[in-house]
Amino acid sequence: MDKAGIDNILQQLQATSALASGVKKLSGADEVAGVDFSEKLKTAVNQVNQAQMSADKLSEQFVSDQSNVDLHEVMISLQKANVSFQSMVQVRNKLVTAYQEIMNMQI
Repeated sequence: MDKAGIDNILQQLQATSALASGVKKLSGADEVAGVDFSEKLKTAVNQVNQAQMSADKLSEQFVSDQSNVDLHEVMISLQKANVSFQSMVQVRNKLVTAYQEIMNMQI
């Protein structure tokens, strides 16, 4: 999951929150042309899944000694998968918090 994608999602949430609270009006400059939130989220989840599957595949190859896979490659791949998963969990937590704040807003 890339940092730019997470930042983009957080900016969209902040803009939506500001719009819902009446602080500012949404202008054409604030809209991100052609960006669909669900597609961005789906892409990010797929990237994390791909990293985990790649790490799992490397570890299986290392254990079965099918190819010339070094231990350090396996460990680096596993750590990358772990970091990307933890990042996704943090984004999920932020989304849940934002959702709860929106649901608690007075209309």
